[in-house]
Amino acid sequence: MRSAGYSSEVKGESIEDTLETMHSYTDMIIMRHVEENLAEKAALMFNNSDKPIPIINAGSGPHEHPTQALLDVYTLCRAFKGKVKNKTIAIIGDLKRGRAVRSLVYMLSNFDGIKFVFLSPEELKIPDDIRAYLLKEKISFEESDNLEKYIKKADVFYYTRIQDEYDKQHESKTIDYTTFYLKSALLRQMKSDAVILHPLPRRNEIPPEIDKDQRAWYWKQEVNGLWMRTALIAHIFKEDGYILNYK
Repeated sequence: MRSAGYSSEVKGESIEDTLETMHSYTDMIIMRHVEENLAEKAALMFNNSDKPIPIINAGSGPHEHPTQALLDVYTLCRAFKGKVKNKTIAIIGDLKRGRAVRSLVYMLSNFDGIKFVFLSPEELKIPDDIRAYLLKEKISFEESDNLEKYIKKADVFYYTRIQDEYDKQHESKTIDYTTFYLKSALLRQMKSDAVILHPLPRRNEIPPEIDKDQRAWYWKQEVNGLWMRTALIAHIFKEDGYILNYK
């Protein structure tokens, strides 16, 4: 299910009725919608119904993107041969509205010794609730607008684009994001085993010529989304015997 501004929606059908219709036809709903917390709302609607079905949150407004976080962590596990703990994770870009960022922070916080570095313009800093969560859980983090300061220190560079679809008055156009672009010259200062990730789509924050660098894992990351989501669906339907031998 994906909001698109057409079909029954433009005819005035409520989201609850749309969900009820889909519920009657299907054995699972995979939901991607601009409204945050709608997946949780759907799950509450159907958990106690005569036909409970699983709901997969495939993107909830600017709030959460749990399947993206699953594939991101899986990609890091492959890149670091299972040793994700004690890593410095630089997350760069629109941290205020990036749903992939939120889910990744919460998931990586379960690994020992993780340190976050949040790099963004002042207008796009992490929301207060994430900051409060990290402080409460005593998870190390720093915030900065200086990418070069951390280019030699970080193990992971997780890039995001400007999420201007959530603009109210085209305010993203006034933000200078160019100082956060990953220029080819910066690659020479990175750790040899660093990992560059991006949930895609990208814009100008990572130029295509960096794709050839061995540390650029974002296209592998993209392919891993197929396998991780396949595994999730197989697990939900209790088909765990279906093994994907992916290399």
